[in-house]
Amino acid sequence: MYKVKIEPRENCISDMVCVSICPDVFEMNPDDNKSQIVGKYREGGNIAVGVIPDDLAQCAQDAANACPVQIIHVEKA
Repeated sequence: MYKVKIEPRENCISDMVCVSICPDVFEMNPDDNKSQIVGKYREGGNIAVGVIPDDLAQCAQDAANACPVQIIHVEKA
């Protein structure tokens, strides 16, 4: 399992790179148009923190590496 954080989420510039690279983990919030963790992986209902299975870790890391504002963080849980 891996922990994924979008932090600080308010710095998201809504370019959707994370969603296009890893739609299984990231989606856009319809209210503020910023990236968030897909519902089934959220930790405690927090839209900016999630726990994902090992098979999605590389996808999430690729999204983190591509994020222009470097606010996505992936670490072993």
